Amino acid sequence: MTEFQKYIQRYLDLIPSDNWLEEMKLSGNQTLEIYERLSEEESNFAYAEGKWSLKILLQHLIDAERIFDYRALRFARKDQAELAGWDEELYAKECDLENVSLKNLISEFDNLRKSTIHFFENLNQELLSQTGIANKNEISVETIGKLIVGHNIHHLNIIKERYLPILI
Repeated sequence: MTEFQKYIQRYLDLIPSDNWLEEMKLSGNQTLEIYERLSEEESNFAYAEGKWSLKILLQHLIDAERIFDYRALRFARKDQAELAGWDEELYAKECDLENVSLKNLISEFDNLRKSTIHFFENLNQELLSQTGIANKNEISVETIGKLIVGHNIHHLNIIKERYLPILI
């Protein structure tokens, strides 16, 4: 197993059932439930120095999902161009959320997740099986969909373990 496969597998192992599309819906709903209970002030909380605030973490989920969706679309359409990687730390640093309300971020995440679900639900097995190269690694459209789910669950776990106990 390559380092990339190990990296991906740690996210895929978090998906609690084989029905990853249903898990995509559930993890999205869990994310919304947590964030809808937060105040604007609480969304700026970070559990330790140098860690992302809850608001930046939500923006990270949005950014990652957009990038994964884009990759999946390109590969499902048999686009063979190699796609570059991305630096999540740079994106978090440059997201400038000072004038973006938590309410707007929640709405953006909700709409993006609905769009992601529609996209993946409309792909047949042949399209889900298509592969492409992203960040110098081959990955299938279906694995990208599962990665969205596992990545979301990974961050939900961090929120539940490291953020909420301090806030509550």
